[in-house]
Amino acid sequence: MKRPTLYIQTPVYTSPEIDSALGKTIYLKMECYQPVGSFKARGIGAICQEAVASGARRLVSSSGGNAGYAAAYAGRQLGVEVTVVVPESTSQTARRRIESEGAQLVVRGAAWDEANDYAQRLVGEVGGAFIPPFDHPTIWQGNATLIDEAARQVPRPDAVVLSVGGGGLLCGVLEGMHRNGWPDVPVIAVETEGAASLAASLAQGKLVTLPAITSIATTLGARRVTARALEWSHQHPIVPVVVADSDAVHACLWFADKQRVVVEPACGASLSLLLEPHRSVLDGYRSVLVIVCGGAGVTIGQLLQWRGQPPG
Repeated sequence: MKRPTLYIQTPVYTSPEIDSALGKTIYLKMECYQPVGSFKARGIGAICQEAVASGARRLVSSSGGNAGYAAAYAGRQLGVEVTVVVPESTSQTARRRIESEGAQLVVRGAAWDEANDYAQRLVGEVGGAFIPPFDHPTIWQGNATLIDEAARQVPRPDAVVLSVGGGGLLCGVLEGMHRNGWPDVPVIAVETEGAASLAASLAQGKLVTLPAITSIATTLGARRVTARALEWSHQHPIVPVVVADSDAVHACLWFADKQRVVVEPACGASLSLLLEPHRSVLDGYRSVLVIVCGGAGVTIGQLLQWRGQPPG
């Protein structure tokens, strides 16, 4: 039986207005158009397909929101039961979308790490396959398809911009860049203050576990990145950038206005480099590929509340 397709080829857009403002070409890889609203359809879809092909009839996912939504979607498409364990920080919007796919939702712990521990114990009790949100080679291979597409869609860029949570997107993008002949193109890895575990790890040259996640970008809420992300830093130029929550929210609202698309602050972190005060990070690059990673756990109303403005 042919496996269902769990992700789509996403378009790359350019905007004359954005390009003119920055004096360079910005390629927007629109992963926000995936069926589940984020790039997670690729890697999570791949590991769910692998698990079901190996005989799993139940999937147990730990997630801050988007990975769980992708696992729930994949499970429905593949005809298996799914349980998604999320922390208390996961938005009500994300919870509703997970449940809308027919998955059982379990809320456990203040942050993703606690939800992840519980999900792993749960697999031992109910059986099935554990679906991690970012730390697995199959997930990275699935996410690498993003660059396979981009390499056919645009000329080789001078830099790639992406957001970093646990490092699953970063590892996948780097894998894709190396197999498509971009081994020396810098990756600008953006995090928000209070969720910047990669920047801390790169600064200290070792994996750093944050004491807590204090950013509103809860889908960046891994207190420690995968070890593979730190290994990649010895093989590829990675430039860490940390922005404020307010910058990420502002970028989300700006993007909704310019491109008519709603994305999460986790994605807005990357988009904030297209705006002041962070545009200077892109100085020296003539063309930049920005991964618009998306996110399904936010509404315009929430973004306006975070900005301090009640929805109109």
